[in-house]
Amino acid sequence: MKQVVQNYKSGELALLDVPVPGCKAGGVLVRTAYSLISTGTELMKVSEAGMSMLGKARSRPDQVAKVVQSVATNGVPATYRKVMGKLDSYTPLGYSLCGVVEQVGAGIDDVKVGDLVACAGNEHALHAELNWVPKNLYAPVPDGLAPRHAAFGTVGSIAMQGVRQGESRLGEVALVIGLGLIGQLVVQLLAASGVRVVGVDPDPARCELAERLGAAACGDPASAAVETAVAELTGGHGVDQVYLAAGGGSNQPVELAARLCRDRGRVVDIGKCRLDLPWNAYYEKELDVRFSRSYGPGRYDPEYELEGRDYPIGYVRWTERRNLACFLDLLARGSVDVEPLVSHVADFDDAVETYRSLKDGDLKAVAVLFRYPEQEVAAEAPAVAVPTVNVKPGPARAAKTPVRLAFVGAGNYATSMLLPHLAQREGVELSTVVTTTALSAANAQRKFGFAEATTDLDAVLGDKSIDAVFVVTRHSSHAELTRQALLAGKTVFVEKPLALTEDELAGVLAAVEESGNDRLQVGFNRRFAPLLQEARTRFGARTGPASLRYLINAGRLDHGSWYLQQGTEGSRFAGEGGHFIDTASWLLEADPVSVYATATSGNEDLQIVLGYPDGSTATISYVTTGAPGFPKETLDLVADGKVLQLDDFVRASVYGRKKWVSSRLPKARDKGQNAELAAFIKAVRTGGPMPVPLDSLVATTAATLAVQTGLAGGAPVTLARAL
Repeated sequence: MKQVVQNYKSGELALLDVPVPGCKAGGVLVRTAYSLISTGTELMKVSEAGMSMLGKARSRPDQVAKVVQSVATNGVPATYRKVMGKLDSYTPLGYSLCGVVEQVGAGIDDVKVGDLVACAGNEHALHAELNWVPKNLYAPVPDGLAPRHAAFGTVGSIAMQGVRQGESRLGEVALVIGLGLIGQLVVQLLAASGVRVVGVDPDPARCELAERLGAAACGDPASAAVETAVAELTGGHGVDQVYLAAGGGSNQPVELAARLCRDRGRVVDIGKCRLDLPWNAYYEKELDVRFSRSYGPGRYDPEYELEGRDYPIGYVRWTERRNLACFLDLLARGSVDVEPLVSHVADFDDAVETYRSLKDGDLKAVAVLFRYPEQEVAAEAPAVAVPTVNVKPGPARAAKTPVRLAFVGAGNYATSMLLPHLAQREGVELSTVVTTTALSAANAQRKFGFAEATTDLDAVLGDKSIDAVFVVTRHSSHAELTRQALLAGKTVFVEKPLALTEDELAGVLAAVEESGNDRLQVGFNRRFAPLLQEARTRFGARTGPASLRYLINAGRLDHGSWYLQQGTEGSRFAGEGGHFIDTASWLLEADPVSVYATATSGNEDLQIVLGYPDGSTATISYVTTGAPGFPKETLDLVADGKVLQLDDFVRASVYGRKKWVSSRLPKARDKGQNAELAAFIKAVRTGGPMPVPLDSLVATTAATLAVQTGLAGGAPVTLARAL
């Protein structure tokens, strides 16, 4: 791919061929449609690169100070090599763009391949054909907003953060000094907020443009027109706030701000201008000087920008990403208009010449966009391997009573859906409960009668008297805990999901092969539900392909639910989707061979189509936007002139030659947990086969993982058995 780069030592600009960045977890790979040249920040960097070494030193005294410190610490030769090596390297340009998501990394579920996004960051939104952008540095583009306008997202966020720092209020008067790109956007944002604006710039064309975009009056800083306008609009009191959006080495903006600002007014520095504050002027008016740090809270915080750790909205209302999304929304609604700011649109192949024209003054512009070529990429249909398990059968296990169980985890599901069925079961002994906190273990021990409570997992795995281990922890730990328990020779019951990634699944199966222990059950309980089992029996055998429709009205999660921690716990569907895939496969008596997944904007509602060897299909609609009063799970199976219907495990019916309708269950919905546990305990006690074959558990897990692959690729995924 091509990328604009600059050698800071020589000043050379080049359109360089560089490798395509990888799509890492926690971000997306974006193919650029338009990127915006910052005619202030970027041209300043380009101009500095053309200076002599002395000129560079004068322009960056902060870097000179670092060099001096390095000399004191490391000596002159080492410092010289370090500085020259850094200067004589290519550096990127650009920090504001709009493009199309080409690939989605692990942990991302708010956009999908093909979505239009605006991106920010001087390391991630570069003038390049492809960029990897972390989650908190992109925002989806609202429907109807042109990509060339969405490319202004970053500079719009900078202007917006400056306005927020000014705390403008309806009816106030503001002074904007510097009517370049940022200044023009500040004018529009203030005007949209009900603030009357006076603009200052020596360029008459920029003053005229600002007045067209909402300023009450604009003029040259040296003219009396500006002071006259301020006096008329404020009754002689002075403006409520001043926004310094100018650059250069003159101290005139700071002095003008003091002269025209009211008593105890606010002065906000957005640009990079000289700030020799005249003490008397600022002291006498007790002016509040504030600095606006780039796009907003989160800037320069690697945990926010690179690791995707958002700030709670209750504490930080407007972060980098929320500013970006807000500005895009204003653009989409027409509250801000950036089209008049576009002075020139250049083809990306002409990038170097465009920079030279801007630097030399041949091209005078407020905003310049690079337009990238559209590329038709023939996407290869992705495939996910379904691992096969090669395990030597272990010796037959003798029947044993009682069966001694250990629980790893004692959260809500374990204590409400599993342990109540086990606590009073004959032939079962609850031996040990393991949790990460002592109190939760003690509570489970007291309530369900565990013989011991501990936080020491190793002690449990090393206890030869324990026959089976239940893994009922958060999703991210399932695969590793299962692997350890299998290697320890235990029979394992792990709640869904078995694994969140293909690597985790491979690790579990490697433990099976290494230990020869394939005694594993995943908590896919719906196939054990008595009502569904009876309906399947009533439906009978089929001869032709079937169509199955499964609607899951999942509903929204409460704010703060750990299910929403997708960076660590996987997507919501990855966590519980295996339930529904397993149910479909059990009803169709086969494992899926293909997966196609699509989603609404934001991945709130998923549509998943599973293909089966005999031509049968299962469509799973997993939605979170439905009415809470509607049944959670409804299922229809159609084949051979027959229809099976399931209504939320309350009623089932089969339509064929004769109609069968179940009676309404007298008690709560039975989704099969009790029967599932009974089958598991029987297998442990007798040493007989596990309730669900391991190959089926693996196939269901692989199909669940393939949903994310399908969403990222926008194409059907083939499930191929690994050889």
